[in-house]
Amino acid sequence: MASTRILIIDDCEAWRRAVIKLLQDCTDLQIICEASDGVEAVQKTKELQPDLILLDIGLPKLNGIEAARQICAIAPHPKILFLSGILYSDVMQEALSAAAQGYVLKSDAAHDLLPALEAVIAGKQFVCSRFAFCDPDSPRSNDSHGPLRRGDPKRKTDRPFHD
Repeated sequence: MASTRILIIDDCEAWRRAVIKLLQDCTDLQIICEASDGVEAVQKTKELQPDLILLDIGLPKLNGIEAARQICAIAPHPKILFLSGILYSDVMQEALSAAAQGYVLKSDAAHDLLPALEAVIAGKQFVCSRFAFCDPDSPRSNDSHGPLRRGDPKRKTDRPFHD
């Protein structure tokens, strides 16, 4: 089986290093590049065509949600998993409506990131455990575009995109 090619986008180099360390023993995952802002994320996606993108929301130059929208317009193939420090359900829902397959909180990455990657690679949706309260009948990992995917994708949240 071919390895999944991953692009990591976060403006904090120490955080990118922590994620790489967390994933280093996963032989079926290949980190192909890192980026530190939303504009670079779009450029690297176009250039490298990764299978999966780990994307922060609070990025300089172009926030992660807008970067995800632009990425989907130029490269519909990559799966997007948001890895963010933002714990607002409206921001999470907007991130998912921007064509992301998952949302993991940075504070929960130690136990949620690997299951999230497995789910997203398998074509399932993953929402971190702290957002399970959004719909009591909704599983954390969901095959469908269920309740957490509903909403107007053009709706803009009034919350700032800062972690």
